[in-house]
Amino acid sequence: MDLKDYIRSIKDYPKKGILFRDITTLIKNETAFEETINQIVDRSKKFKVDKIAAIESRGFVFASAVSYILKKPFIMLRKKNKLPAEVHSVDFELEYGTATIEVHKDSISENDSVLIIDDLIATGGTAEAAAKLIEISKGNIAAFIFVINLFDLGGCHNLLKKGYKVENLMDFPGH
Repeated sequence: MDLKDYIRSIKDYPKKGILFRDITTLIKNETAFEETINQIVDRSKKFKVDKIAAIESRGFVFASAVSYILKKPFIMLRKKNKLPAEVHSVDFELEYGTATIEVHKDSISENDSVLIIDDLIATGGTAEAAAKLIEISKGNIAAFIFVINLFDLGGCHNLLKKGYKVENLMDFPGH
């Protein structure tokens, strides 16, 4: 099954000049979604993983299913002011703005090996912020797994240069 067949491309969203890769067409097809989860699970078995983290919000769709299958705790990396207890916060640059993500301080223990899952990587700013959150929490990054890599925007390359392990299921140009 070619998962690329289930990704819809939308021109000029969320702003002019962006070609948005839409995963809703993938997750609404039960066979394509199952195959996506199975591929993520298979790739995650290459790494020692104590916990699975995902970046809000589309990463939650994939990571929660993988967490369930692998029987590993699921950690939510959320937008600012969405978590009720004490948090670590990291500010970062987006392709078209700035943002903050947070994690509960008690979500990750020292030396936990954390797999980070997200739907897509573009420039890598969000992924790097996620890594900082794990590291601030004294955890280690097992690897990143992305469903889609926008290869010409350099995010995976930047993570690899920083020494992180990176996997992705499919590649698309970013624009």
